Amino acid sequence: MQRPILVIITMAFVLSSCAFPRIRWGKQNVRRLAVTEYVDKMKAGWIGQMAGVGWGAPTEFKWKGQIIPEANMPKWRPEMINQFKQDDIYVEMTFLRTLEQHGLDCSIRQAGIDFANSGYPLWHANRNGRDNLRKGIAPPDSGHPRFNKHADDIDYQIEADYSGLIAPGLPNVAIKLGEKFGRLMNYGDGLYGGQFVGGMYAEAFFENDMEKIVQAGLACIPENSQYAQCIRDVLTWYRQNPDDWQKTWQLIEDKYNRNSAYRRFSCSGPKTDFNIDAKINGAYIVMGLLYGKGDPDQTIIISTRCGQDSDCNPSSAGGILFTTIGFSKLPERFTSALDPEGKFSHTPYNFPMLVEVCQTLTRQIVLEAGDRIEIGADGQEIFAIPLRKARPSKPEQCWQPRPIANSRFTQEEW
Repeated sequence: MQRPILVIITMAFVLSSCAFPRIRWGKQNVRRLAVTEYVDKMKAGWIGQMAGVGWGAPTEFKWKGQIIPEANMPKWRPEMINQFKQDDIYVEMTFLRTLEQHGLDCSIRQAGIDFANSGYPLWHANRNGRDNLRKGIAPPDSGHPRFNKHADDIDYQIEADYSGLIAPGLPNVAIKLGEKFGRLMNYGDGLYGGQFVGGMYAEAFFENDMEKIVQAGLACIPENSQYAQCIRDVLTWYRQNPDDWQKTWQLIEDKYNRNSAYRRFSCSGPKTDFNIDAKINGAYIVMGLLYGKGDPDQTIIISTRCGQDSDCNPSSAGGILFTTIGFSKLPERFTSALDPEGKFSHTPYNFPMLVEVCQTLTRQIVLEAGDRIEIGADGQEIFAIPLRKARPSKPEQCWQPRPIANSRFTQEEW
């Protein structure tokens, strides 16, 4: 049934006017995304994460400082999509739950309390950060290098996907969410890795050129950080060797694994092959995106074959690429065996519930940012989101940290 035109106009006015009037709309380049298309792309982003981590899981840290031989790359099976017990999936759902229960303006201390009360197994920066929280060390000190020797590790990078999936075209939201949740366990390049990933997801709703998506992520982190330098290097080497990803891999290996100057806060020490530093693993995400040329299989395969944390890296690469594609356009082999009733470990969410909470939070975020939800001529809702310049966090590095905040939980909080 068609809605009377007066109703449509009235709804458009109400939905638009409930946003905070922070944008001078007449002078902005506004990008529009139908809410149905947003949901389709957001669902695909989660599927991409699940596909990447499921496909790469058998290889995780079995090849360190080596390219995984093609013969050792697992074959994809549709049932691999059901990844409900993976840390780079379930941890970020704790953050979503905090936002759902306590609101977008919840404090970093509340984020820390919820993370401290999580029940799933953790490793590296996540585990060290949660242990700190449980000892009463409140954020941001829980992720500060004085208390967390893993602060440059990959952890927030592997769980920052949510921050872009609920912030389409809103890079500063992804950055801000990193300041709230990423500091529970990371600092410096460890934090920037997550903000970089979140920024790429935010752009993937509007862009499918992978170089532009990577550049959008770069804009979200301090340009003088080692992390940003690493990603710029990968872009340069890709342009020099656009058809030889293994040559670029070797350049990454020589500089970011073998050179101790780029492993100055490596939790495993600069002389070991094991490298869980955010930078090199972030480079492998970008390798899959660039050399995968938009192909879902090749994006995940290349990111996996780069080695090191070879399930988490293809998970992020797959999630970003799949977001550009959309759930309805994904190859059936990635969706046919999905169990909609499967619960993600230690969370209340199955896949349909996850999609619903993301959509609810995104509506709140769009309006909170001062943007609009319009009604199209066909009666469909549309997110209207002006282009914004990313404002990165302040520069910091783990080997030259700023003073601690002396943050401690009160007895009641603890």
